[in-house]
Amino acid sequence: MFARDHIKYEALDLPDRMQLSDEQMLIEARSFYDRMKRRHTVRDYSDRPVAREVIEECIRTAGTAPSGANHQPWHFVAISDPAFKKRVREAAEQEERRFYEGGAGHEWLKALEPIGTNDKKPHLEEAPWLIVIFAQRWGHFDDGDRFKNYYVPESTGIAAGFLLTALHHAGLVSLTHTPNPMKFLNEMLGRPDHEKPIMIVAVGHPGEGAKVPKVAKMKKPLDDILTIAE
Repeated sequence: MFARDHIKYEALDLPDRMQLSDEQMLIEARSFYDRMKRRHTVRDYSDRPVAREVIEECIRTAGTAPSGANHQPWHFVAISDPAFKKRVREAAEQEERRFYEGGAGHEWLKALEPIGTNDKKPHLEEAPWLIVIFAQRWGHFDDGDRFKNYYVPESTGIAAGFLLTALHHAGLVSLTHTPNPMKFLNEMLGRPDHEKPIMIVAVGHPGEGAKVPKVAKMKKPLDDILTIAE
């Protein structure tokens, strides 16, 4: 929570700087790519539990993401209670039925065919944890007055990326789920109206025989995603 009397610029020496040689930088970059290319979106989960402390540390990592004016416009709700997860699934599937029954449009549904998805979302119950990410349109000073947050979608999107990376680094698999609309999550989870739910992340260990769509392994080559001006 921000205090009005603490809003001023104060410079600190850069902490925790990693000093690597050019060769080490390339080794680290390639090593991280090798680790991240093994991250997969998984819909099949085992019943192996995941300790709350692991989830907390991954969300702590997400909270280190850069944000507009350092307002950190996000909130995470981690759910492990089976009854709560069942309610989330039922509400999400209700929205998904509207989506797949024509709300999405033919082109969108056609694009999803290689992914193999439908309106059934059992992973929302089977995964040991669901993490709901909220984007905060504004915050409050310690005296209760409201202040505007900036670059909210961009900032929250970066934090979500940090979270997915942290979960993968911890040996877990995840799935991002975005039923539309998601306003039901505010009421269900007791979050205020100025927070917008942007994503449900199912988290856990892959089930035995877990599958992924073949198309998910088809990534664009570097030449298609990179232009260098030098």
